[in-house]
Amino acid sequence: MIMILGDGWMGYLRNWLRSKKHYPVGHQASEPSLLQLSERLHDNISVLQNLLTLTPDLIIRRFHIKSTGALGALVYIGELTDRKAVNDNLLRPLMHESAEDLETDSIITIGDVRHTCDMFQVEQAILQGRSVLFIEGSRKAQLFDTQGWPQRAIEDPQLEASIKGSHQGFVETAGQNIAMIRRFIPNRELKIKEYTVGERGVTNVSILYLADVANPEVLQELEDRIQKIDVDAILNTGELEEFIEDNPYSPFPQFSSTERPDSVASQILQGRLAVVVDRTPGVLIGPVSFVTFFQSVDDYSIRWQVSSFLRTIRFMAFFVTILLPAIYIAVISFNFEVIPLQLLLSVGTSRAAVPFPPLVEAFIMELTLEMLKEAGIRLPAPIGQTVGIVGAIVIGQATVQAGVVSNIMVIVVSLTALASFIIPNHDMSAAIRLIRFPMMLIATFFGLVGVAIGLMVLIGHLIALESLGMPYFSPISPMKFADWKDTFIRLPLWKMNKRPLSANPIQEIRQRSNHRKGDD
Repeated sequence: MIMILGDGWMGYLRNWLRSKKHYPVGHQASEPSLLQLSERLHDNISVLQNLLTLTPDLIIRRFHIKSTGALGALVYIGELTDRKAVNDNLLRPLMHESAEDLETDSIITIGDVRHTCDMFQVEQAILQGRSVLFIEGSRKAQLFDTQGWPQRAIEDPQLEASIKGSHQGFVETAGQNIAMIRRFIPNRELKIKEYTVGERGVTNVSILYLADVANPEVLQELEDRIQKIDVDAILNTGELEEFIEDNPYSPFPQFSSTERPDSVASQILQGRLAVVVDRTPGVLIGPVSFVTFFQSVDDYSIRWQVSSFLRTIRFMAFFVTILLPAIYIAVISFNFEVIPLQLLLSVGTSRAAVPFPPLVEAFIMELTLEMLKEAGIRLPAPIGQTVGIVGAIVIGQATVQAGVVSNIMVIVVSLTALASFIIPNHDMSAAIRLIRFPMMLIATFFGLVGVAIGLMVLIGHLIALESLGMPYFSPISPMKFADWKDTFIRLPLWKMNKRPLSANPIQEIRQRSNHRKGDD
């Protein structure tokens, strides 16, 4: 290490900062620092203050260490640290207790203590909420795990309500989320690989998997995609998903996002990978298949007959959401001969006063419904519920009385909206609602033939999709009958002895025969 004092030291700092700006995006954490710590405490503090300018919450506490008499300085950001831990576990022992050798950390009562000679690592540690101790005459800084930023309590998941399942949802701290997953899988084979993504806002990304179950090739593919991300910062799981998904132009989600630790544990046990992103409550699951988005955590806590019935309703809702408005337009515009005469007369009477063609009529109602849905989400909860219910009733009745839309169209749009809300996964539900618009356009120009062609194109797209290189439409295509036990219906748990082949696990057996009849 080259020691430069005075103006030379500041020139060295300026050159280091200039060279730091030319680091490739996303490689900052892996680049070796050009600036090592000095033995002089004053120089280290000066460099740190120049790095973290205009940082009023940066606290520098200078004091004499009682055990050695050396001058020390504890540096941390006040609002990112647990001040009680800093005062009771760092400052009090260092200033009032004696020890023969400080390097053994015998008087420090913080669990995680690290050492570094790299100023860049010191800077990142402070920005992540750690406390850093500099000692006069030492080229090493000690990093203490004292994070204590504001965080909310563990609550019931907002988007994935459960009747009989767990009522714990993920929060914005990755450590707590991983701990909740560990409670469900207290096994040594549960492994965690950690990465950092981002240059300006370094985000910790963790991959959780069972080492003896998950496919190593799929794991390697996910690791490669995460390591190739070059971006300023990742703020949530949605951004990360867009960088690592197979087909960014598809409206269908290729990773499952969940806020439930029991759901994540279930998917990990099946051989899939979980991606935990710090500062966001969502956890990504991959690889997934199309049918994964129609499964709910409650399916496995109620009777299998009831679960199978509900799952059948969800798949029916998928087709209703996509096809019902398009079929209505096709029948009214082209293929009215398929309607029974009495119903045709009723529809004709309802549409007699409507000046718009069926496509315009459908677009008016569908877009109005989407706006009401967005308004209900953005407004405060009590007002949002009022706007959603009263707005839909008032607008629906007013548009019919004004002759803008027909009674039949209101019924069609209402059933479509109701069916879309049955889908348990929000991302899949949003994708399905989006697809119904091009289906309505095709129905307008080509009738029922166009609807059939559009459905075939949609199925072909699903067959061509992949999730982390695995077939997205499995177990339908490619056909895997072993997985059909938990696809359109759910058979009893004691019949599902193998893990889903769509997850591509290296260990397929997950249970032995557990079925018992009576007292045998």
